[in-house]
Amino acid sequence: MSIHIPLFPNGSPEHAATGDGPATSPSTSPVTGAATSYQLSLPGDARLALARGWLWLGLAALIASGLFSVLLVASRTPYVNQWLPTANFFHIALVLHVDLSVLVWFVAMAGLLWSLHGSARATGLGWLAWWLTGGGTLAMALAPFADPGEPIMANYVPVLESGLFLTGLSVFGLGAGLLVLRSLRAAPVLGLPLRGPGVLSFGLTAAAVAGAVALLCFAWSWAVLPTSLHGKAYYEVLFWGGGHALQFTWTLLMLVAWLWLASACGARILLSPRVTLLLLLVGLAGVFVTPVAYLAHEVTSVEHRDLLTWAMRLGGGPAIVPVALAAVLGVLAQRPDDARLRPLRAALLSSVLLFGAGGLIGIFIHGSNVRIPAHYHGAIVGVTLALMGVVYRILPALGYQAPQDRLAAWQPWAYGLGQLMHIIGLVWSGGYGVQRKVAGSDQVLRSTAEVAGMGLMGLGGLIAIIGGLLFIVVVLRAMRPSGTRST
Repeated sequence: MSIHIPLFPNGSPEHAATGDGPATSPSTSPVTGAATSYQLSLPGDARLALARGWLWLGLAALIASGLFSVLLVASRTPYVNQWLPTANFFHIALVLHVDLSVLVWFVAMAGLLWSLHGSARATGLGWLAWWLTGGGTLAMALAPFADPGEPIMANYVPVLESGLFLTGLSVFGLGAGLLVLRSLRAAPVLGLPLRGPGVLSFGLTAAAVAGAVALLCFAWSWAVLPTSLHGKAYYEVLFWGGGHALQFTWTLLMLVAWLWLASACGARILLSPRVTLLLLLVGLAGVFVTPVAYLAHEVTSVEHRDLLTWAMRLGGGPAIVPVALAAVLGVLAQRPDDARLRPLRAALLSSVLLFGAGGLIGIFIHGSNVRIPAHYHGAIVGVTLALMGVVYRILPALGYQAPQDRLAAWQPWAYGLGQLMHIIGLVWSGGYGVQRKVAGSDQVLRSTAEVAGMGLMGLGGLIAIIGGLLFIVVVLRAMRPSGTRST
C-alpha cells in the first residue's frame, strides 16, 4: 500500500498521487486554484529511498565540481592566474569540472526522475546502478590526486589518461547502462485518454530511450575504432557519436522539467497534450539518425561527424521553442504569492534564458575560439537550472521541506545571471580570437578589450560558483531533520 505524501506538507497540498500510475485528473495550484495540465505522479513507496540516493550522488558531484571550478575560473582570470601552477593544472581541473558537473550530475538527476517514474519493478537493479555510478564517480574524483595521468580534452567526455580515472569512468558507464535498463523496464505504458501526466511520463521514457541509443553508440565506437588511433584522436572519435545522442536525453529531460515547473506554478500551458506529445516525438526522432550514421559512414570520416551534428541541430531544436514559449508565457501570466513557488518560477525562467542565450551564440560560431564554450555553457547551464528546479519541486515528496525563503528564490537568478556574464565575456573575447581550452599566458591576451572580456568571464564565473554553492546550501537546509516526511 502506498503512502499519501503531500508535496507541501504545511499548506494546501498540490497534486500528490498515490500508487504507480499517472494521475487521472488535473491538479490545483495552491496559489490560483486554476486547473493545470502537466504534473508527474510521485510514489510513496520504497522508490523514494532510491530517489534520495540519486539526489545525494548529484549533490556530491556538484560540490566536488564546484571545488574544481573555483580553480578553473581562477586559472583563466587575468592576474589571478599568475598565482596558480602551469596550464596543465587548468586542464586537469577542467576534465573533472566537466565530467562531474555535466556527466555525473545529469545522470544522477536522470536517476532521480526515473526512480520515481513508472512501476516499482527492478528496484534492486536501480540500487546496483547507483552503487556502480557512485563508485565510478569516486574513482574519477580521486584520480587527479592519486594517478593524474595526461589530461585529454576530448569533446563530451574529457578524460585523464590514467588507469584509475579510466577504470572509474568504465564502472560509471556500466552503472549508467543498468540505470537506463531499469528505467525502460519500469516505464509505464502511455494510456488513453491522453493527459498531461501521461505526456510527461512519455517524455521521461523517451529520454531513457535516447540514453540507451547513446550507450549503444559508445560501445559501437569502441568496437570499430582503428587501433592506430591514440590520445585525443582516439577519445574524440570514441565519445563523438554517443555524446551527440546524449544531448537528446538531456534536452528531453529539460522539456519535461519546463512543463512540470510551469504547471507547478499554476500556469495554464497553451500546448495541448497531443501537440506536446508530437513535439516530444520530434525531439526523440533525431536520436535515431545516430545509428544510421554508424551504418552509413566510417566513424573516423567527416561524413559521420557531419551527419551526427546535423541530426542534433535539426532533430533536437524544433520542440524547444514552442515548449519554452508556452511555459514562460504561462508562468508570466501568474503572480505567485506563495513563497514555495518562487524558486520554481526562478529556476524555469533563468533556465529558458540561459538555454536560449546558448542557442543564439551557437548560430554565430566561426572557428575554434571561446565562443564555443560560451555556446555549450549556456545550453548546459540551461539544463542544469531546470534540473535544480526539479529538485526544489521534488524535495517535499522525498520527505523534506519545500525551499521557500529568499535565498531559495534568488539562487537560480544568481547562478543564471553569473553564467550569463560568464558566457558574454567568452563571446566578447571570442570576437578577438581568444582560443578555447587554454589558460594563463597561453591565452595571449593582447588588448585591453580582450583582458576586459576575460575579466568579465572571471567575474561572472565567480558569481555563478556562488550561485551553485547556494543551491547546495538551500537543498541541505531543506533536508534538515525538521523537514521529516508527513505520512
